[in-house]
Amino acid sequence: MSTSNDHGLSEFGYRQSLDRSIGKFASFAAGVSYISILTGTFQLFYFGFGTGGPAYWWSWPMVFVGQIAVALCFAELAARYPVAGSVYNWSKRLAGRTTSWLAGWMMFTASVVTLASVVLAYQVTLPQLWPGFQLVGDGSGAHDFAISAVIWGAVLILFTTLVNAFGVKLMARINSIGVFIELIAAVLLVVILAVNVVRGPGVFVDTHGLGEGHTGGYAGVFLVAAIASAYVMYGFDTASSLGEETVNPRRTAPAAILRAVIASFVIGGLILLFAIMAAPDLSDPRLGTSAGGLQLIVLQVLGGPLGKVFLGCIVVAITVCALAVHTAGIRLMFAMARDNALPFGVRLARINAKTGTPVIPAILIGAVAVLILVVNIGTPEIFTAVTSVAVVMIYFAYLLVTVPMLVKRLRGGWPGRDAGGHFSLGRLGLPINIVAVLWGAGMAVNLAWPREQIYGSGPLRWMALMFIGLVAAIGLAWFRLRGRHRLGTLPEHQADRDNRLVDELS
Repeated sequence: MSTSNDHGLSEFGYRQSLDRSIGKFASFAAGVSYISILTGTFQLFYFGFGTGGPAYWWSWPMVFVGQIAVALCFAELAARYPVAGSVYNWSKRLAGRTTSWLAGWMMFTASVVTLASVVLAYQVTLPQLWPGFQLVGDGSGAHDFAISAVIWGAVLILFTTLVNAFGVKLMARINSIGVFIELIAAVLLVVILAVNVVRGPGVFVDTHGLGEGHTGGYAGVFLVAAIASAYVMYGFDTASSLGEETVNPRRTAPAAILRAVIASFVIGGLILLFAIMAAPDLSDPRLGTSAGGLQLIVLQVLGGPLGKVFLGCIVVAITVCALAVHTAGIRLMFAMARDNALPFGVRLARINAKTGTPVIPAILIGAVAVLILVVNIGTPEIFTAVTSVAVVMIYFAYLLVTVPMLVKRLRGGWPGRDAGGHFSLGRLGLPINIVAVLWGAGMAVNLAWPREQIYGSGPLRWMALMFIGLVAAIGLAWFRLRGRHRLGTLPEHQADRDNRLVDELS
């Protein structure tokens, strides 16, 4: 392993361009804020509960089992390759050029769509905090909610763009403070809900009769409701995507990835568990609507003033979640542009001398995310439609890492050379990798399935398949016709010869 001052970055042919200042907590906070316990659980509880009833809660541990398998694979990769744009750079070392480029392209596009979906959470929470936050109409109109959501989303994206443009230190400071507030609020919420339970655990076998008349019975309904849990537990690779800006990343990033997933599972699962047990009336139809949901339970159980304090904490969580998603997208775009793997790579990979961060990607990602919101402004199902597309694309991008990794294992090419004593799955690697692949493939198909309750009726039912197919086709067409012929680290980002020699001798 390198002993040079670039923390081994020259081993991969790159010079240290980004500002390396992120410590252990900030790295952990990056993963936690992307997953965002409060954002995810509160944004789509209404959909999970309204679709599957109290028994939908079992999708939470189901998703955790699948995602912890993926996270374990990623932790092993993070110890080997602490480089920006995690998924892209990991796939580049596991598979061919086309596969790795597609992994990066899909993950980057997914990050932009995810940013658009996360900022919609403002609309789910703010009007319940104060009615005046409903910016269009009173919320009862066909498009009141969607239009107001787009306006609030654009405001939040402007904020995350400005913060990211000013540099990683400001981003990390805001993110760490926000995550600290989120974790404290989440733990307190678990305790308060726990002492206010009004029913026993038997409620979690109650399906509210929602499987009747549905193809596949309750199992079919349960798979639809699982999107509410699947939406929360991903993005943990962000801790590694910031590897070039993290101190001692080979040790810090793997631990941050696993801690982020486990903490989110435990705290988020308890919030959902006790909220359902503490809800005054589970038959209240508002619990299954975006205007009620988990926020309504908190207000009912905690009372107005205290409940609104916790809703304020949720707003903080949404803010830092959007910030982390935007940051991850910027690092992925930078990583690909540095390899000249994107059009206008020289400009996209340029680091601002004052802020030490890529400014153009920050602005471009923010602008495209707002455009996605505007295009979908007339879609009543805007929350579930945009969110589902984002989750499917993330799962697909993850598969472009876990599948090549599994192939390497089966051929005896992984783990290969010792990782310097850092995180390794050892003999458990193969079964865990198999679970990660099967889980990712199964959930990608499940979430992309053209269901009316997710994507709406008519042509929109095929939104996920059409959008993902179009993105992949356009990207691959450019790469195969032009991009692959120009791949190579840009001269200004190549490692110094002296550092390369240190890596080769160490």
